[in-house]
Amino acid sequence: MTQTPTLAIDTAAPRLQLALALPDGRVDVLVEDIARGHAEILFERIAALLARNGLDYAAIGRVAVTTGPGSFTGLRIGLSAARGLGLARNVPVLGVPSLFAIALSAKAGPVAVLLDARRDEAYFEIFPGPGIRGDGPRLLPMVAARSEIPEDVAIITSPFVDIAALARFAADANQADFPPRATYVRDADAKPQDAARIPRRLP
Repeated sequence: MTQTPTLAIDTAAPRLQLALALPDGRVDVLVEDIARGHAEILFERIAALLARNGLDYAAIGRVAVTTGPGSFTGLRIGLSAARGLGLARNVPVLGVPSLFAIALSAKAGPVAVLLDARRDEAYFEIFPGPGIRGDGPRLLPMVAARSEIPEDVAIITSPFVDIAALARFAADANQADFPPRATYVRDADAKPQDAARIPRRLP
C-alpha cells in the first residue's frame, strides 16, 4: 500500500460512498444513501472523513473514483471532484470502471456483474476474478445477458461498490491503467432538440 492516504469516491449509484485507505492498513468509510444532491455535500463529507482521522486535504496522496456505467449526473460529480482534487494537490487520479469496482467484492472468480439498466436491459461484464479485467462492459437485453453467464459463475446484481475494497485496490493500482474518464455504455437520454433551435441571424 502507498505511504500516503488514498481517497476513494463513488457517486455513480444512489448513494454517496467515500473511503480513506491509510498507510497502516486501516480503511475508514463514510456512506450515505442519497439519490440526489451529491454535489452539495461531497466536499463537506470528504473533509469530515479526513478530520476524524486527524488529516486534512494536504494528506491525500492519490484519489480513485468510479467511472460508470451509472447515473450521468452522479458520474460527472464524482469525476469532477476527483480531478479537481488531483489538480489542486498534484496527486494521481485513478478512474475505475464501476463494474470492475463492484467485482472487487467477490471472494474469488470468475464473477459476473449484472446491473439493471432499465428498459429490460442490463449492464453486464464477466471477470476472471476480482481485480482482473474482463472484456469491457456491455449493454444487453436482460434475458440475453443472463443467458451468457455459465452456471458455475457467481453473479453480483447490487449496484453498490464495496468502497473499502476500491480504496485498498486503488492504493496500489497502476495509475496508467485507470485513466479518469467516464465509462458511458448507453447514450444520454436527453438529446439536443435540433429542430427546435432558433437559427442564428447572420450580420
